[in-house]
Parts: sequence; C-alpha cells; structure tokens
Amino acid sequence: MRPSTHHARSARGLLGALLTSLVSLAALLTTASVAQADTSICQPFGTTTIQGRYVVQNNRWGTSAAQCITATDSGFRITQADGSVPTNGAPKSYPSVYNGCHYTNCSPGTNLPAQLSTISTAPSSISYSYVNDAVYDAAYDIWLDPTPRTDGVNRTEIMIWFNRVGSIQPIGSPVGNANVGGRDWQVWSGNNGSNDVLSFVAPSAVPSWSFDVMDFARQAVSRGLAQNSWYLTSVQAGFEPWQNGAGLAVTSFSSAVNTGSSGGDPGNPGGSTSCKVAYATNVWPGGFTADVTVANTGSSPVNGWQLAFALPSGQRITNSWNANLSASSGAVAASNVSHNGQIAAGGQVTFGFQGTVDGTFAKPAGFSLNGNACTTV
Repeated sequence: MRPSTHHARSARGLLGALLTSLVSLAALLTTASVAQADTSICQPFGTTTIQGRYVVQNNRWGTSAAQCITATDSGFRITQADGSVPTNGAPKSYPSVYNGCHYTNCSPGTNLPAQLSTISTAPSSISYSYVNDAVYDAAYDIWLDPTPRTDGVNRTEIMIWFNRVGSIQPIGSPVGNANVGGRDWQVWSGNNGSNDVLSFVAPSAVPSWSFDVMDFARQAVSRGLAQNSWYLTSVQAGFEPWQNGAGLAVTSFSSAVNTGSSGGDPGNPGGSTSCKVAYATNVWPGGFTADVTVANTGSSPVNGWQLAFALPSGQRITNSWNANLSASSGAVAASNVSHNGQIAAGGQVTFGFQGTVDGTFAKPAGFSLNGNACTTV
C-alpha cells in the first residue's frame, strides 16, 4: 500500500485405457472452458481481478522505469522490471495480489474492513516462485487502522518477509525473535514516516505457507501497535524489488476473513460453515485421479466456496474439472465455477482432478471450506 501462483496395463486391456483417455480429454476440455486468459499490466497503477474475488496490481511508484506484470488465474508474475533504486532506501514497487481495500479499490465481495474483535480466523495460503538475479523481498502485508477506511495509508503495517535477496533490511531495527504460526521469525519494528511497520523476517526462504493472519495481528496488538477495536483493511502478497525482478511470481493466493465466534465464509459473512469432505482416488504407478465431494452439513447455504488443502510432496495436478484451482502443487485452493457456486444446506458439490505422483501416494491431511476445518470420510 505504498504510494501508490496407468495405467497399469492389465487384463482389462485396451478398453480401460480408452475410457481413461476419454475421461482425461473431457476433463481437459472442461478445464480449458473455465480457464482465465492471462492479463498483462504495464500501467504504473494498473489492476485486474482474478477468481472474481482478488485484485492484482502493478503498483509501481518508486521509479519511472518500466515494470510489467502478467496476472494469471491463480496469481501473477513479473515479466519486466527495468531500473534500480538504492538498497538503503525504499523499493521501486510492490506488485501484489490482495483481498480488501487499497486506495478505494476494494476486491469483489470482500468483507474487509472488519474489526479485529469480530474476526475469529483469517486463513490464508500463499505460494511464491523466486529468482536469484535480483534484489528484493517477498512480502505479505497486513494493514490495520483505527477506522474502517478504504483509502490512503493505514496506521500500522505488518510485513511477513518470506524471502529476501540482497543487502536490504526492513524498516526500523531488530527487537527480538518470536514464534508465530509455528515458525520462528526475527522481528523488526520502526516507522517509515507515514505509518508504523512491524516486520517478521524468515531465517531462510519460505516457498509456500498456509497460516492465520490473526496470529500476526495479535502480535501487533500485544506490542502496542494496534488495538482490538481497530480494523483489518486488507491483506496483500507480492514483492518489493530494488533491482531487476523479472521472473518473480505469486503462483497461488487465497484469503478469507471469518467474522463471528463460529466463523463464517466469504459468501455468508458472519454465518457458520460446517462441512464434510470425501476424497476418492484411483492410483496407478506415476499418476492418480481424485474425485472430491464437499458436503454442507450446516443449516444455511454456502454462497461461493473455496476448499483449501495441501497436496503431499511429489504430487502435481495436470488437469481438473468443476473447479478453479489456485496451484498445481503444494498449497491448493479449489474454488467454485459459475454453475456450482452455491452449496445448499444439506447439499454437496463434486469436483476432481488428475495428477502425477513421484514416490508413495498419500492423501491430503485435511481440508477447510472458506476457512473452516471439515471432517473427512
């Protein structure tokens, strides 16, 4: 918010192989029909929307040199990053994807700003792709303000540095270490002249992570840099480049903010979400298919859904059907397509995907629907 990612040939023979190929082709065609074309943005403050719920912004403000990004259906990548700025000053830009409001531009359907005292959980997942021939940080920004403002600069900025390359450092000075979200961080605190900045720096590069934004917001409250009566206005994930930066990418991003003591979902802010997931698989050497059934066991319909899970190491999705997937490996968020956005109370939706597997196959350890943990069957 500066100025501004089988076929075990057996006795079943060719008939089974042919049927499998037809299913794969149908899945590929279905996926292609819902895929979103990539969008190139070179305007300094140009934006676009992805997944119908997040905003991708170029956000070049610290240099007049050209910068271009390409928004994908799951994040963005930097395609051109000309020029450089001194590493002892501010970066040249903050290309990012966000949920919430940034200088009056609010993401579609967001329930931000939201008062911290009303937020039960704010689950988020992020996956990055890094390069070495640049000076930059990969930063997840959390913005807090005493008022529910949707414009200008907020009072406190929380930065989570997933990675840094080069001789750069956060605003302020080190104030110790902390374990937040089960990870150890070096903590920095300072002020950039416009707002307070609380930074959490990873000791080594973190390529992907799923966490609760509220764990970091509570850190700001405990350190006197925010209060429970303040508002979360936006969460943003991207890069701050000082030199170069082409090739950096957010390969997947998801964010939900659940308000009320029982949690909620982006389609029903403040409402409860209860769910059950069935994960049926067909596995062969080197590959697998998964049919995922998501049941709404609550008493209210779910309007707009996102199922988050983590694929075990060695698995990669090659095509899918009946859902938009934020990533092909690691942290994955599956969201509805146009024809299956509502899950009625007592109802269910089904989607699936095909993938490759290197090593022993395993199922995801857990699932969450719009930020709420589901039971599995």
